[in-house]
Amino acid sequence: MPLLGSRPAHLATAALWLLLLVAALIARPLMPIDETRYVTVAWEMHLADHWLVPLLNGEPYHHKPPLLFWLIRLGWMVFGVSETWARLVAPLFGLGALALTGLLARLLWPGELGRDSSALAPLLLLAGAWWMLFATLTMFDLMMAFFALAAWIGLTLALHHGRRLGGLLLFGLAIGFGILAKGPVILVYALPPALFAPLWVGNLQIRWLGWYLGVLAGIVLGAAIGLAWALPAAEAGGPAFKQALLWGQTAGRMKDSFAHKKPFWWYLPLLPLLLAPWLFWRPTWHALWLGNGAWRDAGLRFCLIVGLSGLVVFSAISGKQPHYLLPLAPAFALLLAHGLVMGRAIPRRLDAALPIGFILLLAVAALALPFILQARPVLAERLDLPDWALEQHAEVVLALFGFALLAIILARGTGLGRQLGAVITVGAGLFLTVHLGVFPPARLAYDGAPAALQIKLAQDAGRPVAFAGDYHGEYQFLGRLAKPLPEIEYRDIPAWFAANPTGLMVARYREERLAVGPKPVYTQPKRGRIMVIWDKAALDQRPDFFTPH
Repeated sequence: MPLLGSRPAHLATAALWLLLLVAALIARPLMPIDETRYVTVAWEMHLADHWLVPLLNGEPYHHKPPLLFWLIRLGWMVFGVSETWARLVAPLFGLGALALTGLLARLLWPGELGRDSSALAPLLLLAGAWWMLFATLTMFDLMMAFFALAAWIGLTLALHHGRRLGGLLLFGLAIGFGILAKGPVILVYALPPALFAPLWVGNLQIRWLGWYLGVLAGIVLGAAIGLAWALPAAEAGGPAFKQALLWGQTAGRMKDSFAHKKPFWWYLPLLPLLLAPWLFWRPTWHALWLGNGAWRDAGLRFCLIVGLSGLVVFSAISGKQPHYLLPLAPAFALLLAHGLVMGRAIPRRLDAALPIGFILLLAVAALALPFILQARPVLAERLDLPDWALEQHAEVVLALFGFALLAIILARGTGLGRQLGAVITVGAGLFLTVHLGVFPPARLAYDGAPAALQIKLAQDAGRPVAFAGDYHGEYQFLGRLAKPLPEIEYRDIPAWFAANPTGLMVARYREERLAVGPKPVYTQPKRGRIMVIWDKAALDQRPDFFTPH
């Protein structure tokens, strides 16, 4: 293989995945509100010894299916309750998805071409900003990518490798577990290559009526797996939970999203960021060039159908988030790996100039930032950076320049292997700099554990605790809380304290508002605001303060 060699590529992928995971576990807390919410759901199911209906703050939680919560619970039953296991489940699915990406490459391109592509594609996928951003987060999209890849592998086995029954069985199982992982959205990833199989299968003689009946049987199998949980859960969760679970979460997001509603074109300006740094690396454009008859390759057509159909469907769906496209990233990595292995890119010394220039620009900007803020007080006031922003300024600047220098050294060679190493160094360097340089001083603003401990101590002492505003379960798992926190409107705080004179109220305020307010029992920075805990003495001191803000 002219790039890295299969064994070095596999080792590089494993080492990079482990490095990213360890850095995230060491430096970054569970991030509010998504990660803390999902681990809290698992915690409340564990606390209630409840498997059927997910719970959040004591109420049925209909927004996500239970597979992630089940797996976290199972690990806790084996290893004991810990944050580490809860944070490992999704990244392990991500690691599995990398392995399945390599397997799919072998199936799409049998022989030496597939072997080389299978070694390179997982590394390209992991080193992309899109995947790297979510590779260590406790969310559902890595699980969805795993099951989407399993469905694609099933289709490829059924059509290209003569394993019709086994392939379609895998296709159906992947749909079923994908439904349990994140819902019917698995069909957006799994169905297009099945429905458009005549466009990519090549010259094979296929009885298409039998094929589509087999695809339908796979969908029915997947639906049966999902409904085996959804129907009894809907009955157990009550009428509101039933309606939201069986209809609102799917139809509502597609037609008129109740959350994350965006226009049709919203993903297009994001694509350069999602496909960085590869989109800014010159060999990518040569590798993806489909001239000279490349369109005749069935594997390339398969990847293009997966990627383009998914992009169109998600653009048409009302609710949009960048991570909804994450399971489509393996298709891009496979296209890029195939093109590189085919030797479409001619090495040049300046191939990595744009990625390296970007990290150098960040390093220079970070170096100059304190001097600019000192010289321009108006700009400093406008930016209003938090106190921790420059706490490890020297370490961040040295790290950025260090990774840039390493990338420059690697890029001096003309081999594509060295060029790949330079680009990967830029991406991994930015990830490590943020996690090991920025997150430690910023941790208190994102880590709810200290506040959760205060709430836990109050509950253990028999003091009622409520939350002012919308509560997303940020403190339930972190404090191992055994009781939910009632949600109170800000205008109802005086009435709540009148009914609970020994209680405590958790709330969020802007810092400038607290400058003229009463003294809280506890304060902690929280994502641009201040998290506070009030007692009744604060209300007695300034009753006018407790009004809607």
